[in-house]
Amino acid sequence: MLSRVAERLYWSARYLERVENIARLLNVYDELLYDLPRDIRISWYNLIEINGSVIDYTSKYKDHGERNVVKYLLSDMDNPSSLLASLNMVRENIRTSRDVVPEEMWEQINELNIYAKKHIQLGINRSDRHVYLNDIIEGCQKVIGLLANAMRRDAGWSFIILGRYLERADMNTRILDSAVSIMNQSSEEERLHLEQVLWSKVLKSQSAYLNYRRTMRASVTGEDAATFLLMDEFFPRSQTFCLTQIKIA
Repeated sequence: MLSRVAERLYWSARYLERVENIARLLNVYDELLYDLPRDIRISWYNLIEINGSVIDYTSKYKDHGERNVVKYLLSDMDNPSSLLASLNMVRENIRTSRDVVPEEMWEQINELNIYAKKHIQLGINRSDRHVYLNDIIEGCQKVIGLLANAMRRDAGWSFIILGRYLERADMNTRILDSAVSIMNQSSEEERLHLEQVLWSKVLKSQSAYLNYRRTMRASVTGEDAATFLLMDEFFPRSQTFCLTQIKIA
């Protein structure tokens, strides 16, 4: 396999996983707004700090409120980690690698890219954000399902696995960091209200809630949720599972 093809496959997998994880991360915050008491406020700016984008963000936006943070993470094409910019990179990498991936993948990536751009305002507006983000997540999973069921397990597949699980491991720690940051910025009284709601949302953002309950057989706590997402050997979004897949690939 040519090195440039391997690189494109690796980065297409990373960017596709990044798109899904950005949607999952924003979903955590979005759902918290509806479930937390009104007197408990969360800072959307935490997401900028967690993504390591403080310098770039502050050079463009003075306000650190929800709308600007969401616009930066979803639609800012100057932000290489934004949802639209990442989707654009997936499309470009697949466009130049169509001969080594299932032919339907090019069509699916195009459809997802068109939908994301056409309806981006739904993601920015709070009232429709949940639907938009879920559609993006489902679109990413559709592409991943196609790859899993129609791609030959050759060198190209190995580079896709490397990219996917490296990006997933990275974002897994960022989502956990986001939750810890919220807890640390809250008063002791607020933490009592926050802990179960917040960590339940973190688990759900990783599609891990039911798996957690079956495995841990206990109510949701920060320590147990973090342990599950970091150490479980059989859950495909845990840190241990991701690192094992990287090693195998």
